[in-house]
Amino acid sequence: MATSLLATDGYKFSMAEAGWPLRKETFYYAHRKGGLQVMPLDLAAFVRSLIPEPRPEDYEYLARYDYEMGVGFRAAILRKEKLVVRAIPRGAIFFAREPILTLTGPSALISWVEPLLLQLNFRIQVATQALTDREGLSRALATVTCEEQKRIALETLEAVGVKPVPITVDTEGYARRVRETVKELIEAVEDPARIFEVGLRAATCLEQHLIALRACKDAGVERTSNVEGARQLGMIPVGTMGHEHIQRYGSDDAAFRAMRERRPQRSSYLLDTFDTLTSGIPAAFQLIREDPGAGDSIRFDSGNKKLQYLYAVTRARDLGIRPVNILEDGLDAEATREFEELRRQVGWEPSAQFYGYGGHIVARTMTCPFTRDRVAAIYKLSQTGAQPVMKFGNELAEGKQSIPGVPVLFRRRHGDGPIGLVGQEGEEVPEGYFPLMDAEAETPSLVGAQEASAAQARVAQTPATRALVEELTRKHFPKGR
Repeated sequence: MATSLLATDGYKFSMAEAGWPLRKETFYYAHRKGGLQVMPLDLAAFVRSLIPEPRPEDYEYLARYDYEMGVGFRAAILRKEKLVVRAIPRGAIFFAREPILTLTGPSALISWVEPLLLQLNFRIQVATQALTDREGLSRALATVTCEEQKRIALETLEAVGVKPVPITVDTEGYARRVRETVKELIEAVEDPARIFEVGLRAATCLEQHLIALRACKDAGVERTSNVEGARQLGMIPVGTMGHEHIQRYGSDDAAFRAMRERRPQRSSYLLDTFDTLTSGIPAAFQLIREDPGAGDSIRFDSGNKKLQYLYAVTRARDLGIRPVNILEDGLDAEATREFEELRRQVGWEPSAQFYGYGGHIVARTMTCPFTRDRVAAIYKLSQTGAQPVMKFGNELAEGKQSIPGVPVLFRRRHGDGPIGLVGQEGEEVPEGYFPLMDAEAETPSLVGAQEASAAQARVAQTPATRALVEELTRKHFPKGR
């Protein structure tokens, strides 16, 4: 069955219209944590299975909800022959922070796949657990959310040569937990219209996410980032801007203006690509001052959000503007209540403060522990045109800087040094290493790998990658951070 063009997040469509949908770009996939892991499938085939088959009615639906797509996007999404997949082979082991997959191709096409591609983390976790601890695997997969999640788990066990374990599907139990979670959030904000759902990337599969969305709608939440889910369930698709959009333009101001000036709808300015306080907020507020009646919003996404919030509110008052505040990333009911208390303390209207929830609704309500957050799966833009790019953000101590350029992965063959080196395409292979993305597929196994994981599972960057990081850091932070 062909993948629907709508089976992605809403902001993928708005960013394509405000960017360059036909531009050649590179994204990479990695896990920021999780230790030693194994790849259970042919990544290139998996990626190509996700590519959508657009239908005229898809574009008609998008237009009804202010996502009317231009000729650039329509051409880009069909250019499958331009897609270049570089990936570690089936059976390869990898470590946290290693780029195991890069996609190069038309911007709109390789950006579109992000939510579905991130669901790959579930397969990897099942495979890794199956090859290390069968008893633990049985507990982890004892109960799942839906038939599709069960099918994926069993398919993965077969791929790594592990006998099936008993798996019970408890769709109603999962839906009940989602409803209870959403009702608690609604109680905290006192109005379901102030909540929207952004959990497609946190789900293990599309069927699971649809179950969660039905439960959200039952509880009163009407908006979701999942456009296909919105279409099927009569909800409202939402989303404006992600980090990739700002990386393309190289500055908050240029990116924010592009969104404002290329789409007639209200904009939501994401603040933390470079630095929330010194770059994101000033750039957003300048635009809002120029058109204070546009109803634009600012979105807090990482770092110390309470500090950022208080600074933004104080600065907005000084400038005589009233932006809409949107809070996302890692929120739960307790954090929501804290921000509602802050809102009341600073005198911000309820109608000017909204909350987006992803993993808290979709993943934390699973009984299976194999969530995206458990391995911190990411898919990041690393090069746009000929320009390497990075996300810096406000969490350098947590290692959330992204990798620039067209990354490749070198694995140590012998000698000392890091087990993995993150290099650049075309770079000479370092002595004692081999390019893992060029290796042959093999039967998935972790035999003999555990000692390396414990003793020397260190991943470093080659001189070429370090040079790109240093160059981009100097460019964006000439006075230092």
